[in-house]
Amino acid sequence: MTDSTEPSGPKFGRVLLKISGEALMGPQGFGLHPPTVERIAAEVKKVHDMGVEICMVIGGGNIFRGLQGSAQGMERTTADYMGMLATVMNALAMQSALEGLGVFTRTISAIPMDQVCEPYIRRRAVRHLEKARVCIFAAGTGNPYFTTDTAATLRASEMSCQAIFKGTQVDGVYDADPKTNPDARFFPRITYDDVLTRNLRVMDASAIALARENKLPIIVFSLNAPDGLAGVVAGRGKYTVVGAETTELQAPPVVSA
Repeated sequence: MTDSTEPSGPKFGRVLLKISGEALMGPQGFGLHPPTVERIAAEVKKVHDMGVEICMVIGGGNIFRGLQGSAQGMERTTADYMGMLATVMNALAMQSALEGLGVFTRTISAIPMDQVCEPYIRRRAVRHLEKARVCIFAAGTGNPYFTTDTAATLRASEMSCQAIFKGTQVDGVYDADPKTNPDARFFPRITYDDVLTRNLRVMDASAIALARENKLPIIVFSLNAPDGLAGVVAGRGKYTVVGAETTELQAPPVVSA
């Protein structure tokens, strides 16, 4: 974390942004809130304009959440596939918003649906990033029982991203909910193992374990950060870095395109 407001360039060459479907609801209780989608798209454009290659994974909880459908009696596999389709809808909405801002974007689905978006092919997706296109990975991993958190870590690993940026409603990782507990402790840096043992729920356990295995840092920040996503990518503002060791969590060198 840094509180410096001095201008600085990006500390990463390629990143993945993970946001929940609920982040697209805005003040609504369900569905998509176009002004919120456009605001997040504008934040992504700022990072893209910095020369950073950026891909995204968006959840589907604003439309349908498979685990909740299963809890209400629906067969789990069917419910999860419905949740995957919800992520495709969100990805298409974000693609539309980004292209409205002049950013070339590709929606890439783990479930083939050629008339709507591209199927996931790793080498093709890497090439899109190299050509400065934003890639939005939809439909999770394409398999039930896996969350979009795990999908985000998997895709970030496959794309050789230098970090996952997890956009939330709070400005980092705390040991309790800071909205309800004013004494909640903020962690500027924390290890993967501490996240798991403390059950801090930054991402699900499978996602954290996969990030740990691939030495992929997770940077948790607020989607309402004053300096925006671009500021966090440049190392400004308040955020938490989840990594291997609390004393060894500096950003890796920027990779040339």
